[in-house]
Amino acid sequence: MEVVDQEGRTLTFSIGPQHPGSGHFRLIVKVDGDFIVDVKPDPGYVHRGAEKMCEERTYIQNIPHLERPVIFDSSGILFPYVLAVEELLGVQAPPRAQYIRIIMAELNRIISHLYWLAIYGIFLGHSTMFMWPMGDRELFIDLAEAIGGTRVTFSYFVPGGVRNDLPPGFKERALKTFSYYEKRLEEYDKIFFSNPMFLKRTQGIGVLKREDAIRLGVTGPNLRASGISSDTRKDEPYSSYETIKWDIPVRKEGDCYARSMVRFQELFDSLNIMRQALDLIPEGSVKIPMRGQIKGKVGESFARTEAARGTMFYHIISDGATHPYRVKISVPSFRSLSAMPFLLKGNHLADMPAIYWGLDYWPVEADK
Repeated sequence: MEVVDQEGRTLTFSIGPQHPGSGHFRLIVKVDGDFIVDVKPDPGYVHRGAEKMCEERTYIQNIPHLERPVIFDSSGILFPYVLAVEELLGVQAPPRAQYIRIIMAELNRIISHLYWLAIYGIFLGHSTMFMWPMGDRELFIDLAEAIGGTRVTFSYFVPGGVRNDLPPGFKERALKTFSYYEKRLEEYDKIFFSNPMFLKRTQGIGVLKREDAIRLGVTGPNLRASGISSDTRKDEPYSSYETIKWDIPVRKEGDCYARSMVRFQELFDSLNIMRQALDLIPEGSVKIPMRGQIKGKVGESFARTEAARGTMFYHIISDGATHPYRVKISVPSFRSLSAMPFLLKGNHLADMPAIYWGLDYWPVEADK
């Protein structure tokens, strides 16, 4: 699509959905010269109807089904689901399972952030910063595979706990990986985050002020980059997160640089959280035995967690059957959608990749 106005001053065209960087998402952009004067997001190209499909599947069958909208953060989207189902069942995961859930969720946070970083690197013309995160990401996928037995999506969280215990020798293997990766993060900083090219492309670009972040309802790293110290793991602790000590990374600039640095710091934080979880994890069972098809009590449940991209929550309505009556999911990417045109307007077209992918917007998640 390409439209020129009668006066010949503005040009309207599409970015996506075929472009590999857009992630099957379209932006209808109007430019005056090389300045963006209007933006209309056009989502829906990967709509899955996940919420409606939940009504036709049992509570257990929904577990692999619900991972699909997020893929790289499969534990992040399952965490609030199993907590909401457990509320309907009136059960709580054993203490050991709660710490294993923390470990798996933080592994997925790193896996998701490294995917974001790799794409951001190639978006900004830094091919090394595509190859390094993609290669190092395999180390954490290997750890998650050692726990859950599969790669990419794990279907590991279940109502009442997790599918299986940690394998023998996992702690030693994980700590070795963490030590190696902390040194790699120092190299990331030298080659990319402190690179003049990266600083020029991100500092002062796409500024989201504190009051605008609140008004637009953004969440997660994008909110923390605008000066808001908010993290569900701290604000409403769940699954023994209250026993873990770490500081929420917050920046005040609100630009692409700040959003990048918050995610960069979260890579260190996730390593720290997993180290503490491995030290604190008690012995015991990892799952409450449940026979037959589970049925939730008649009523409603609500659960909120901090996924890789921000606050994720479920609202489930049960009529006492073996499958939910209604499921509503609030995903962080959908809440970033309102900020996208706000940040793009008035900037150069060349700044669009830095702003768009700097939000870590995932179309498949938003189109759930």
